[in-house]
Amino acid sequence: MDNILPFILTSIAGLSTLLGTVFIFFKISKDKLIKYALAFASGVMISVSFNDLIPESLNYIITSISKDQSFILLIIFIFIGIIIAFTLDTIIPNKNTENKKLYRVGVFSALAIIIHNLPEGIITYLSSTQNLQLGIALTIAIALHNIPEGISISVPIYSATKSKKTAILYTLISAMAEPVGAILAFTFLQNIINDLIMGLILATTAGIMLYIGIFELLPTSFKYKEKYKTIVFFIIGFIFMIISHILMNKF
Repeated sequence: MDNILPFILTSIAGLSTLLGTVFIFFKISKDKLIKYALAFASGVMISVSFNDLIPESLNYIITSISKDQSFILLIIFIFIGIIIAFTLDTIIPNKNTENKKLYRVGVFSALAIIIHNLPEGIITYLSSTQNLQLGIALTIAIALHNIPEGISISVPIYSATKSKKTAILYTLISAMAEPVGAILAFTFLQNIINDLIMGLILATTAGIMLYIGIFELLPTSFKYKEKYKTIVFFIIGFIFMIISHILMNKF
């Protein structure tokens, strides 16, 4: 019974990603929807990497090894994440049609967020089992944090396939990674995982998300007209995640 509420909280945090799909129901031109959503999502991913994942990764790693070694290991695993993303980039077919490119961006974002949500689910679950008040606060902050991630998956998938069901399905699969992380933590990871491993996972995730934000989402959004608006929405996305980061640290 003691494990049910932490699992519920982790599931709420993960499933909040689905709230990002509401934008596919708005009556707005396709070009504007794609441009604004992808620029916003790019700002989100880059902000998450620099303000959330990298500092958090360093905090975990530094508890296990010296400060100098921690910085070196952090950089190595960020680059490993970038290499993983680059490898996936070469594997996923890159067709020249606009719809194929958008579908590819959506799939890429979904993969990154699955990798991101797994350790997030582990952290939320473990925090909730030790301190329920902390777990509730963390759930609220992560829920806000996950909404724009849902946008980065659902909007390009919907724009490419014209199917709301497909967009929601991909977003749901990514959202479910968080409760899966809770299940992993409950079954065996809480006795195996340590700060060093968690730090390396977060550093790798940061590298993947930086690659997607810089080389996939942002360039795709810049292909549309009114590039200054693209920059504005990128900044909005970046600032939104800074606020989310402050909320998470507050508790």
